[in-house]
Amino acid sequence: MKSKAAVLYEAGKPFEIEELEVATPGDFDVLVRYDYSGLCHSDLHMVKGHLPFRSPMVFGHEGAGEVLEVGAKVRHVKAGDHFVASFFPVCGRCRWCATGNSRLCDLGAHGLDGFLPDGRFPFTGANGDYGSMMTVGTFSQHATVPVDSVITIDNDLPLDKAALVGCGVPTGWGSAVNSANVRPGDAVVIYGIGGIGANAVQGAAYAGAQHLIAVDPVEFKRDNAKKFGATHTVATAEEALELVTELTRGAGADSTIITIDQLTTESVRNAAEATSKGGTIVITSMGQYEDDTIQLPGVQLALWGKRIQGSLYGGCNPAYDIPNLLSLYKTGHVKLDELITQTYSLEQVNQGYEDLDAHKNIRGVIVHEH
Repeated sequence: MKSKAAVLYEAGKPFEIEELEVATPGDFDVLVRYDYSGLCHSDLHMVKGHLPFRSPMVFGHEGAGEVLEVGAKVRHVKAGDHFVASFFPVCGRCRWCATGNSRLCDLGAHGLDGFLPDGRFPFTGANGDYGSMMTVGTFSQHATVPVDSVITIDNDLPLDKAALVGCGVPTGWGSAVNSANVRPGDAVVIYGIGGIGANAVQGAAYAGAQHLIAVDPVEFKRDNAKKFGATHTVATAEEALELVTELTRGAGADSTIITIDQLTTESVRNAAEATSKGGTIVITSMGQYEDDTIQLPGVQLALWGKRIQGSLYGGCNPAYDIPNLLSLYKTGHVKLDELITQTYSLEQVNQGYEDLDAHKNIRGVIVHEH
């Protein structure tokens, strides 16, 4: 099968649209049609060279569509199923899956190389073998992906909204609900209200935060934060510190969550300063892979019992949390429609990322043409 896809050859270069040949599904693979793909900031980190990847690679890791064909040994997925792509596969057998930490599944090791678990590459084209970002490559109209990366969903769900639950929604929501363990009455500060931060806001609100401060220099993002449940919005970390100190009578935030576009030493320091004794600093943001971005007085962390918590996929387990979040969407407890700022064709993928980098979107979505 031929497919049009957005390919990256080198960090710092624009995506190129090419026609590729899609690999035939192996025993444990499925051939899928993508209808929608979210434009997530993690792709942009690779574009900017913050994270390594093997090139050429078909990008995109947040998508939804329909299963077209299944491999000979696939049993729990069938042609015609609607699905959300999980950017981390879930084998169900490794140590991490078996202990309820499937977001850390060992199969995720293939994500930055882009080949299928059996060692084959999912695409071929004029320049040889092409990898698939996080083994899903949602910037392609069609793709062969591991069945472990496919989460089937109810066929009546709108796929453009469902696509967002492949990464941005559970990562943000879970950063608050799982990683920060927000509880009723808590004070929470969230730094950066993009596609991840907006969902961290609605997760914290749903979990019962009493004081929920959203921090972002962009006015339109602060306005959006209120729609998702923020009780207060400010433009700077300094304002957030002053406000949370006042609201908590000097105690500080029970948790602070960093979801800005690029992690920095200053952002971690600001969050730690705003965090109460016994509180949690959640780091969800990405940045330059090798940079030392946590530089804090360790004795103060020890004396005041503060905790730094990394958060991959929001601490979620995709096979459970993706359907659960979509169920909450059906009952009106999770907002998805409001996340989509603008839609793009595949040929407009570079424009979409320019808009994301310029802080114009909460979430941009690619609409695949078929």
